[in-house]
Amino acid sequence: MKIIDMSGQPCPLPVIAAKKALKAAAASDEITIVVDNDIARQNLEKMAAGLGHQAKSTPIEGGPKISVLLTVGCAPVQASAAEGRGLTVAISSDTLGSGPKEELGKALMKSFIQSLTELETPPEYVFFFNSGAFLTTEGSSCLEDLKALADTGAVIATCGACLNFYKLADKLKIGAPTNMLAIASTMAQAAKVINV
Repeated sequence: MKIIDMSGQPCPLPVIAAKKALKAAAASDEITIVVDNDIARQNLEKMAAGLGHQAKSTPIEGGPKISVLLTVGCAPVQASAAEGRGLTVAISSDTLGSGPKEELGKALMKSFIQSLTELETPPEYVFFFNSGAFLTTEGSSCLEDLKALADTGAVIATCGACLNFYKLADKLKIGAPTNMLAIASTMAQAAKVINV
């Protein structure tokens, strides 16, 4: 069994290392990825499931490290998450535009997100990263609008490394954590991308 220690490595590096190892592996091979935060564990488990592999996580005694055992499957179980997708929105700030008054930027961002719910064809993916992570977490004034957006079928996802950086991982209120590799892959395959 191959063991790859990715503790201390920011997302998406553990996912990238795991994907490379899985590509070189044969069916039923086992690969263990060691990480030191729960966001990385979640991202590894999602990646494995999306590629048709099994993942089993076990906390390592003495914490905070987590061992993620990947068992190679025979074939992918689903197509790329972005396949056939239309609009993807990427939000990198908790304010819209720049100016001397931050409260205006926050009000504009709330209005923008609310407007997304009113589009004839709402976005299929909405990604949040950098200070945009504050919009999907506890205390955000946008949570109700984001829930309405999720109810249209939009996938709401926030960069896990950003959640960790701002110490918001346990305050995520809507959607799920993701990583930059997943964000970049989805944006690359989207028919249209709006960057805010």
